Parts: sequence; C-alpha cells; structure tokens
Amino acid sequence: MFISEAFAQAATGTTDLQSLMQSPIMPLAVMFIFMYMLIIRPQQQKAKALRAMVDNLRRGDVVVTSGGVVAKVVKVEDPELQLEVATGVNMRVMKAAIVEVRTKSEPVANDSKAG
Repeated sequence: MFISEAFAQAATGTTDLQSLMQSPIMPLAVMFIFMYMLIIRPQQQKAKALRAMVDNLRRGDVVVTSGGVVAKVVKVEDPELQLEVATGVNMRVMKAAIVEVRTKSEPVANDSKAG
C-alpha cells in the first residue's frame, strides 16, 4: 500500500525546472550572485589596484602607511621600503604596510656625477 502511494506522488507532473525553482537552493544562489557583484568583486578590484600601485613605487613618492604615517620613499628594496618621515629621520617598513600612494614622482634620472 505504501509503495503505490509513493509512485502516485512521484507522478504529479512537476518538471525538474519547477522543482529547482521551488527548492531553497535557488534563493541562496541568487543571494550569492548578488553579494559577489556588489561586495566581493569591487573589493578584489580595489586590492588589485593597490597591489599594482605598491609594486610600482619609486624613490620620491609620498605614501601613507597603515599606521597613518605620511612619508616620502627614499629607497625601495624587495619586501621593504625606507621612508623619510622628517628631514634626516628614516624608517623601514614592509611594502604591505602601504595603504595609499599620495603623489607619484617623476622618474629619477640616473646621474653618475651625483655622489
């Protein structure tokens, strides 16, 4: 008796598309797409732009660190930067600590006479 009722329920005429639309998975998928387009994707683009700016730092650029220090780039090494905070006061920070590049400088001429 139970078997015949189960077969009768399966043959109600609903298609796979209708059952998918009625399932709780569809609203979750729509919410995920919505969140990706409004939150995740713009954050990824912003992080990519910041990473490109930090990779292109040169001597003379004015930057802001994550601690809020505004300084001028004196020397660029691979994982670190040497920043001039005040006249004659230099500090070393990691490139990852840079959150903003305020002004970009012109390329420094490679002058062999300067010593």
